[in-house]
Amino acid sequence: MDHSSFSLIVLDVLEVDSLAKRYSERVILSDVYLKCFTGDIVGLFGRNGTGKSTLMKIVFGIEKADNKFVRVNDKVLVSQSQLIQEISYLSQDTFLPNNSTVLELIRLTLNNQNVNSFVNDAILSPFLNTKVNSLSGGELRYLEIKVLLNLPSKFVLLDEPFNGLSPIIVKAVSELIKSHSKSKGIILTDHDYHSVLDIANRFYLLSDGYLKSISGRSDLVRLGYLNR
Repeated sequence: MDHSSFSLIVLDVLEVDSLAKRYSERVILSDVYLKCFTGDIVGLFGRNGTGKSTLMKIVFGIEKADNKFVRVNDKVLVSQSQLIQEISYLSQDTFLPNNSTVLELIRLTLNNQNVNSFVNDAILSPFLNTKVNSLSGGELRYLEIKVLLNLPSKFVLLDEPFNGLSPIIVKAVSELIKSHSKSKGIILTDHDYHSVLDIANRFYLLSDGYLKSISGRSDLVRLGYLNR
C-alpha cells in the first residue's frame, strides 16, 4: 500500500520497538523495530532458527522479552488482555477445541449476523457438521486462519499459514488474507516464500538477530536468503 495516497484515511498502526531477546549467551533478537499499518500485508523472512516465531510470540505477549515496546496508535500495550484486543495470533500448533463441530465453533466465535457469510464457503460448507478433530490438516488450518481473520482485532500475526496446504487451499488462504487486509494489518512468515512475495506489500528479513526492511525478492537474493 502507498500510504502517501491515503492521507485522508485514518490508518491504525502497530509498532514494535526496541525488542530484544537472548537465551543464555545467545542473542536471538537485537533492538528489533517493526511497523505495520492496517491495509498492510507484511512478509517476514528468515532461515530456520532465526527467531521469527519467537518474535511473533513476544509481540502477542505469550513469550517474555528482555526488552520491548508494543504500541497501537501510540498507546503502549502492556497486559495480555490489551494485546489480545488488538492482535490475533496464529501459532504453528492448533488452538481450536477438538470436540466441537465446525458450525458450533463458528457460532461460538462469531456473532450471529456473520455466521451465514462465514459458512458460505466452498471449502468449509461440506464439513459444517464435522468435528474439528476429524478435519484434515489443510481443512483445519484453513478454518483456524478464517476464524482469526474474522475476529475484531486490528492486527493479525500468521506463523506458517501455508505449511502443509494443498495448492488449492494455499490459493484460498491467500485470497482470505488479501480480502481481510483491507481492514486489518497482517504480518506473516512462511517458508513458501513464493506465496508470501505474491501477497505482501512490505518485507522484512530477520538475520543474525537483526530485522532489516527490504524491497523484495532482489534483496532476498542479494542478502543470501534466496539463490538467483
